[in-house]
Amino acid sequence: MPRNPILSASRIRAAALHIIDRDGLDGLSMRKLAAELGVQAASLYGHVSTKDDLLHEVASEILEKVDVSGFAGGDWRHGLTACARSYREALARHPNIVPFLAYGPAHREASLRRLDVVHGALVAAGWTRREATMIAASLMYLVFGAALSSFSSGFSEDQSLYRERYPNLDKAHLLPAVAAELDRDSFELALNAFVTGLAAQRVPR
Repeated sequence: MPRNPILSASRIRAAALHIIDRDGLDGLSMRKLAAELGVQAASLYGHVSTKDDLLHEVASEILEKVDVSGFAGGDWRHGLTACARSYREALARHPNIVPFLAYGPAHREASLRRLDVVHGALVAAGWTRREATMIAASLMYLVFGAALSSFSSGFSEDQSLYRERYPNLDKAHLLPAVAAELDRDSFELALNAFVTGLAAQRVPR
């Protein structure tokens, strides 16, 4: 057995993501990461240049889970729907890193490859390049909005807070108990409205 733990890029990424999942995005530091891996901080720099570079690598690994294969059949509506569901599921596994991902594709290869597929499929379906860009951006707003917050979990389970002052919210105290289901169904409602609305206004070219 080696005296010092063997480092690899994949092991460093996994440990960094574990810290982010446990302690939040601000909880990650190179010093804490080194301690998690049982090495000195200087040892990390042979594998990753900066913390920001490491975050991009972790983000790319997460985004590899986003499935854009639904566009292959030529149905842009199916492609958008499948992509959005896959994207939300990938982000839901690691919500603490979502704020970092929300800044856009930046120079992340995984993001740009998927965006290229989405953009190309939309243009091939007849949308202009500007429209394709706006649709891709709107889809990100929908997905990241769903990943960053839980509408249902924000309510108190104390019925007295709503019953007298907000008579139309007299059942709001029940929402936290079904938060996961309601948040999922709310996302599906918004996604369906988004895709259906786009299809209704699309002018064939």
